[in-house]
Amino acid sequence: MTNETGAHAQTAQAKPPQTRKKPHSETHHGITISDDYHWLRDPGYPEVTETEILAHLEAENGWFRSHMDPHQPLIDTLFAEMKGRIKEADRSVPVKDGDWLYWVEFEEGAQYLKHYRRPHDAPEGEGVTLILDEPALAAGKDYFRLGASSVSPDGTLLAYAIDDDGSERFTVRVKNLITGEHLPDTIPGTLSALIWTSDSKAFVYSLANAQWRTDNARLHRLGDDPLQDVELYHEEDEGFRVSLGLTAQEDWIVIATGDHETNEARIVPADNPTAKPIIIAPRKKGHEYDIDIRDGIIYVLTNDTHINFRIAAASLDTPDQWQELIAGSDEYYITGLELFRDFYVVEGRRNGLDQIVLHDYADPAKTVPITFPEASYVASTGNNPEYICERLRLSYESMVSPATVFDYHIASGELETLKVQEIPSGYDPALYTTERRMVTARDGTQIPVSIMMRADRDAATQPQLHLYGYGAYGITIDPGFSTSRLSLVDRGFAYAIAHIRGGDDMGRQWYLDGKLQARTNTFNDFVDVARALVDDGLTKAGAISISGGSAGGELMGAVVNSDPDLWGAVVAHVPFVDVLNTMLDASLPLTPGEWPEWGNPIEDKNAFTLIQSYSPYDQVCAQDYPPIMVTAGLNDPRVTYWEPAKWVAKLREHKTNDNLLILKTNMGAGHGGKSGRWESLKETAEEFAFILWQIGMRQVGPDLLRGQM
Repeated sequence: MTNETGAHAQTAQAKPPQTRKKPHSETHHGITISDDYHWLRDPGYPEVTETEILAHLEAENGWFRSHMDPHQPLIDTLFAEMKGRIKEADRSVPVKDGDWLYWVEFEEGAQYLKHYRRPHDAPEGEGVTLILDEPALAAGKDYFRLGASSVSPDGTLLAYAIDDDGSERFTVRVKNLITGEHLPDTIPGTLSALIWTSDSKAFVYSLANAQWRTDNARLHRLGDDPLQDVELYHEEDEGFRVSLGLTAQEDWIVIATGDHETNEARIVPADNPTAKPIIIAPRKKGHEYDIDIRDGIIYVLTNDTHINFRIAAASLDTPDQWQELIAGSDEYYITGLELFRDFYVVEGRRNGLDQIVLHDYADPAKTVPITFPEASYVASTGNNPEYICERLRLSYESMVSPATVFDYHIASGELETLKVQEIPSGYDPALYTTERRMVTARDGTQIPVSIMMRADRDAATQPQLHLYGYGAYGITIDPGFSTSRLSLVDRGFAYAIAHIRGGDDMGRQWYLDGKLQARTNTFNDFVDVARALVDDGLTKAGAISISGGSAGGELMGAVVNSDPDLWGAVVAHVPFVDVLNTMLDASLPLTPGEWPEWGNPIEDKNAFTLIQSYSPYDQVCAQDYPPIMVTAGLNDPRVTYWEPAKWVAKLREHKTNDNLLILKTNMGAGHGGKSGRWESLKETAEEFAFILWQIGMRQVGPDLLRGQM
């Protein structure tokens, strides 16, 4: 593999930014830790105004640009490929909700969506109303994101929330959909769903507190001063977050609160939200449950008797007396429950594959599973807002099958295709192959790996492979379709997703086996998958590029410390790498709520020493490191900008080779990087250009689909 870092020495800066060291130390449990780059955290955060810090981040951005700018032709080529696979003028399949059909559209060249509706009984093209114009709202802004939006029950008002700096503190506005005018009501600093009351005269929402935590549920009556809004609920546990929902018949508002292992739900009438709340089941450590209500019966998805959850029911009169409807199972992991008038839908996974099953209220033994055509796929219920439902909207895709929207006809069992993702530049699924392998990890556990590649790929001459992983919070990384991925696969890469522990791909225990004391299983699984793919002849050490973001960025940091020889290029997006220091700082937005995931090193010495033993920042050492590209967001409330900045500084101090290390901080964005579909795509093109350059691909032009090592 060639390292071309030196090839651009004349166009790149001669030396990377030198990060000043300022001694700083703290002692916990009798153990002193030093952090010479602690100063990169602005004491005024979330405001970042320290000139030395901003100058350092800009210097890093300059170093990044000096190395990536010479590859702009390749970035442009990749971007053009990726953009060519996206239908620019596109619209969603309309969804009926009450008297209206709702849909969204991208116009040709547009970065953001327009939201429309028309009367459901009007002919196509008649009575169309533009209800929300994202391009207009985003005009002149470096960043824009639409958050929650909700139409009032009477269909006349739209409440919506926007974020224009990436801080994920949203401002709520209300629009009259009949006149097109905005009401004077404006509520800044929100972070929640927006749930209307039955009379369409008020809505329930949550404010983010100073630590970016939603510890409240508030009622805003239209026309009132938001400062006078009624607080319906306040959460005292700083580790719990409040979330809001609405039951199937839209008669109850659900105010839920919880952390990563415990939750509690209370309900208030949607027509009288200030009434005394009904608590479904008081919180109990380790007990998780979700609820919905139909005709006075509460349906509960709960892990109280089985780790993979069961479904139970109770009367509103006795909400804590649950009668089992569907027992928990070692083989079937129940992940979702949705109620309709004539049936209810249970979603889950069996052997890691999605299952959607319809159930009869009157006859528990009567079930209708929905079957799909491929052996490996991703399937879920889509947007189904109406309680009386004759067709169930579904979403479907696989690593080789573009995203498809189905309607499942309840009476006939027919699966009607409504839309298949169009790829304007062309796509032939016959050119590709996908498979699911099982890899034996070092402790004997079988780890699933989903792989996609060209059917004619020759691993002997084209050993390049990209391996993606996440492995945290019980989040599944589905083997879905990606048009961007083709820019690597068409150049000879295999693309693999490691379904490592820490996610819940194989059931709830899969998640538990990758958190707290078992956290290092996640990192070991990822390395063991890579080594198994080398042993199987699919790739070779040094020909593997890897990427991950947030907690997946922590994964990147851990595996470059433990096994740097395996990786030919590493991309870590907004990486959570300073785990110990972050978990020691209870003032940070996420920390108290994260202790059930990582452990509380403030109170628990064992948690302290365990986190210290794997925290990527703490474990940086004097060794050769692979080429690494790192991204950050100045306004990121989830992974604060100083984590990647400190990590890069420490890596640069200790690494013993000249492989490239670059950091780009988006100075006007947050956790998700730049907004807008094209700006986001440009960042993907930039990432892939870095991989192709560093992995040693010599032939990367638009007409060459193969590269050689």
